[in-house]
Amino acid sequence: MKNRFGIDIDGTVTRPDTFVPYLNKAFQLDLKYEDITQYSLNPFVNVSEKEFAEWFKENEPLIYRDSQLADNAKETLLEWSEHTELFFISARHSKLVQVTEEWFSRHELKYHHIELIGSHDKVATAKKYGVDLFFEDKHDNAVAIAEECRIPVILFNTPYNQEPVPSSVIRVDDWKEARKWVNNWFQQS
Repeated sequence: MKNRFGIDIDGTVTRPDTFVPYLNKAFQLDLKYEDITQYSLNPFVNVSEKEFAEWFKENEPLIYRDSQLADNAKETLLEWSEHTELFFISARHSKLVQVTEEWFSRHELKYHHIELIGSHDKVATAKKYGVDLFFEDKHDNAVAIAEECRIPVILFNTPYNQEPVPSSVIRVDDWKEARKWVNNWFQQS
C-alpha cells in the first residue's frame, strides 16, 4: 500500500514570503520577510481587521494565482508522486478550487487530491484521508496534527513559526532537507 502525504500549499509548496510584496504595495509598508514573526498578518498592516479581511478576500485569488513555487518543491513532489499519494490540504476557501487547480497545472505538479477546507483546523481532514505524514508551515497546525493524528509532521522553518515543537514535529529549512528526512523515513518504514 502506498504512503499518503498530507501537504499544505501556502508557505509550504509556495514560497513563505509570497504575501510580503502584496502587503507592502497595498498598505504602503516596507516589510521584509524576516519581519513577519507571527502567522497572522493583520498586526503588520495599518488597517482594521475588517478592512484587512476584505482586502484579503478580494486579493487572494490573484495572490494564489501568481504564487511562486518554493525552491526544490516541484522536483521533490514529482519524485514522491511516483510511489506516494499526494493529498494537498489547504486552509484556502473552497471557492478557490479553480485558481488552485490551474496553478498546479501551470507548474506541472502532480496530485492525487486537493482539499480546500476554508479553515486552519486540518486535523479532521488529515484523519479523514488517513495521511501518514504531513507538511506544514503553521506552528499550531503542525503540533495539533502530530499530536492528534500521531504522525510525523514536517514543519518548514519560517520567522513566524519559531515556538517549541514536540519530537514528532521535524523542522526543516527547505525541500532538500524535507526530501532527505522523508527518504530516510521511507528506508526505516
